[in-house]
Amino acid sequence: MKLVEALQSEFETEVAIARKFLERVPEDKLSWTPHEKSMALDRLASHIAEIPMWTIPTLEQDSLDLAPPGAPPYTPHVAASRKEMLEIFDKNVAAARASLAAVKDDRWTQPWSLLMGGQVLLAEPRIAILRSFVFNHLVHHRAQLGVYLRLNNVAVPSTYGPSADENTM
Repeated sequence: MKLVEALQSEFETEVAIARKFLERVPEDKLSWTPHEKSMALDRLASHIAEIPMWTIPTLEQDSLDLAPPGAPPYTPHVAASRKEMLEIFDKNVAAARASLAAVKDDRWTQPWSLLMGGQVLLAEPRIAILRSFVFNHLVHHRAQLGVYLRLNNVAVPSTYGPSADENTM
C-alpha cells in the first residue's frame, strides 16, 4: 500500500465519524457553551466543518499565514444552521479528497510552515502537519463536540466502537 492510500483511508474514517457528530448538532442549542472560556456550539461545529479544508494548503502550498502582513487575517466562519455546517463540511471533504489524490510522493517530507503575521508558529514535514494539524485536530474537536452533545442530552454517535448511547451488546 502506498503512503497516500493509507492516509486516504485514515482520512475517510475520520471524516465519516465527524459527519455523524455534525448531523446531531441540536439546532436549538447553537449558542450554547459549557463554560465562559469554551467555544459556543455553533463555532465548534463550524470549526469541525472547516478542518478538512486545511488539507489543501498543507499539500498545495509551502505555508499558511493566518494573519498575513498587509492583508486581512483569517476569519473563521460560523454557520447559522446544522444544514449549513454539513454543506461546508461536505464541500471541504470533497476538496480535500481531490488534493490528497493529486499529491506526489516527494511532497510528504518537504517542510511546511504555519505562520501568524509572518512569524513561524510551527514548521514540520508536510506529512506531520497533515496528521497533526488536520487529522488529529479533527479528532480533538470532534471529541469536544461529543462532550457538548452529552451535556445537552443528545445521543453521542459511535466513534471507534459503540458509544454508551449506541451500545447494542
